[in-house]
Amino acid sequence: MIKTTFATAGSVAMAAVLMMTGCAGYGQAPASPPASSPGATAPAAPAALCNAQPAQAAVGQSSTASVMETARVRSGAQMARILRPGQMITKEFNAQRLNLEVDANGRILAVRCG
Repeated sequence: MIKTTFATAGSVAMAAVLMMTGCAGYGQAPASPPASSPGATAPAAPAALCNAQPAQAAVGQSSTASVMETARVRSGAQMARILRPGQMITKEFNAQRLNLEVDANGRILAVRCG
């Protein structure tokens, strides 16, 4: 009976230590090398944000791959997606994504970022 109790207590203590270790760095930025170190690189440039205004020329056009790519480039977005009627979509806002809303015939109705 005593061995079981110690084994159980040891298992619980070990599980607690492992859980605390896993959370120790949560929410902290990863360490970066000092700027003076030989292997240091410049920080990455922020990604371009989407601006839907220059891509509004796509409204009324058919949603072909070339029209979608032209709209993406004009908007400065990193990615683009077509949103069809009734299609399930993710709701998170992505400032680097262009959304092309189309009708049932594939004609672009709206161009928005997100």
